[in-house]
Parts: sequence; structure tokens; C-alpha cells
Amino acid sequence: MRKLIVTVFLSVLILQVQSQQQYLEEIASWKNERLAELKSDNGWLNLAGLFWLNEGKQFFGGTASDIIRFPIPSFPSSVGYYERRGDKVIQVLEKTIDTKVNGTFKKEAVVFHADSMKQPELSFASFRWTVIKREDKIGIRFRNLEHPAIKELKEIPCFPIDTSFRVKAKLVRPLLQATIPVENVLGQTTLQFSPGKLYFNIGGKSYTLYALTEGDKLFILFGDATSGKSTYPAGRFLYAAMPGEDGITILDFNKSFNPPCAFTPYATCPLPPKENILSIAIQAGEKKAGKY
Repeated sequence: MRKLIVTVFLSVLILQVQSQQQYLEEIASWKNERLAELKSDNGWLNLAGLFWLNEGKQFFGGTASDIIRFPIPSFPSSVGYYERRGDKVIQVLEKTIDTKVNGTFKKEAVVFHADSMKQPELSFASFRWTVIKREDKIGIRFRNLEHPAIKELKEIPCFPIDTSFRVKAKLVRPLLQATIPVENVLGQTTLQFSPGKLYFNIGGKSYTLYALTEGDKLFILFGDATSGKSTYPAGRFLYAAMPGEDGITILDFNKSFNPPCAFTPYATCPLPPKENILSIAIQAGEKKAGKY
């Protein structure tokens, strides 16, 4: 009997060690994927400019005389112009230079239309740019695929892994479809769909967070007692699996991460609603990183 008890105890211990090792490997993989995503062509580290467009024509080029000055070495002045007509933007080239629209040279092209599912990618050498819209603002998001920041960032500092910050949460859905106001760093406020409020416990105390949706996941904007101290002042982001009929999901704060604005001044990050500022210090996930 004693031998059986010892065997069972050792088996449980082995399973616990294996489970812990699997979780450590899961977090390590998440960190690697996170860093790779930041460094990718569509990541945030290569952003090198954000130029808001006014109605009418604005000439672009590489000199101080251009209204839109792209940070491209030896780029001539007055390469062409952008013309904004409401929610439509046209690019017109006035110099024959190897600037392409979706990989093809075009003298004139519509580069933004609010009804388009996907906006075209514009390019010159290792530089890429697209036109984006933020409420009534339309601008050019400019990328340098050889930006020094890509090599400079070796890792993102994180708190030690703490499984007490990996908790079950229950999503309580409203009776009627609900929206919550979300402000961004531009000072714009939009009403965004919320599937409900998450209820969870940490250290024996109860907390709540409003959730948003992104694709098939819950997306959470939150601040806490570490914000502006060991973590990014404007808060952090977190994804969670969409719960089933029981409403239960897992909030793993060890996977909470910095918003793009921590790494570049050219992002337009959303800010946590005041209801999502937690009184507790969430000492898990990414710490403050980047220069901004």
C-alpha cells in the first residue's frame, strides 16, 4: 500500500513538472513570436513617418521644400503629389522614378478609397507606405524596411513568469448589444462593440475588465498600478480566447504586451477606458520597452 501511495505521488509530481515545463516553453515561444512580429515587414519597428493629408494637393519628395518629406536618402524634391478628395486619395507622379503601386509603376493611381477592402502598398527601394484612415483623418504611414530599430531591439524585458496572474475569467454578456467609448492617442473617441465584461479574481480579490473583439479573440486594453513605473504609462494589451457557452476563458497576464506606441511615435494606439484601470499591480508580462 505504501509503495502504491509513493508511486501515485511520484506520478502526480512528474505530471506537474511536465506541465510547468510545457507552460515555460509556451511563454518562451510567445516571446519569440512577439519579437519576430515587431521586426517583420508589417511590424511596428520599421515605421519612419506618419503624414496627415489635407484636402487638395500636397507635393511629396525628399527635401525641405516638399510639404510631405519622405525620409529617403537622395530622394529628389517634388516627385509628385497626393490629392485628397474627401475619402479618396490619388497619387500622381511628376518625375519618372521607380515608385510603384502594388509592385507596378503607375503615373497616376487611386491609393486610398474608403470603400476598398484593402489599400494598395506603395514602394521605392526598401521603403514602403500605405494610406490609412482614423475617423476624419487620412494619412500616409511610411516604413523603412531597413530601419535601425529592427536590429537595435534584442529582446523585450518581462516580469518573471508568475502563474498567479494566469486566471479564469467569466465573460458576462449584456442583454442588448453594447458599445464602450475608446479614445486613442490622437484624442479621437470611438464607440466600439464590447461583447461584455470579464469577472476574475487575483489574490482573493475581485476585478473586472471590459473586453473588445479582434477577429475571433477577446482584446483587452488595461492599465494597472505598474503603469508609468515598470510598465508603459498608457497601459498594455492582452488577448484571450473567445469563451464558449459557459462564458469561461483564461486571462494570462504573463502574455500582456506593450502597445505599438511604446516603440514608435507613428502609431495611433487606443487607450484603456477608465473602467479598465486596475488598482492591483499586474507584475506579469512585458515591462516598459522602447523609447517612447
